[in-house]
Amino acid sequence: MLQCFMEGRADEAAQVYKDDRRGYIGIDRAHGSVCHSTGDHVRDMAHTNGMESFCSMLERAHNGVLHKFSGKPADRYVTESAGRHNAREADTTDQMEGKVAGMAGKRLRYCDLIAVSGLPSGARA
Repeated sequence: MLQCFMEGRADEAAQVYKDDRRGYIGIDRAHGSVCHSTGDHVRDMAHTNGMESFCSMLERAHNGVLHKFSGKPADRYVTESAGRHNAREADTTDQMEGKVAGMAGKRLRYCDLIAVSGLPSGARA
């Protein structure tokens, strides 16, 4: 299943590291793996610490700020969290400069922000 998900999303040259979940069976391009069930968490460059850190940050954003992921903007929430995760070691000034540079030429209108999503609950987009 994860193999199908990776197709078209992961660059062919990307290094793939995995753990012992059954969903990874059939991913032949893995460069390394760890077996959490036997206590193996890091082997050379193979580990899942970065992904676990990212998922933890995303969960904290969900619980503390967002409170709910609706389908329409979910990819935006994940992309925003990925950007914060990738810039986490930069100082505050560099992080803010990156945010401002990313906003150049973009516009978010209020009417687009509050547009009805079409969900039965009447939730906003």
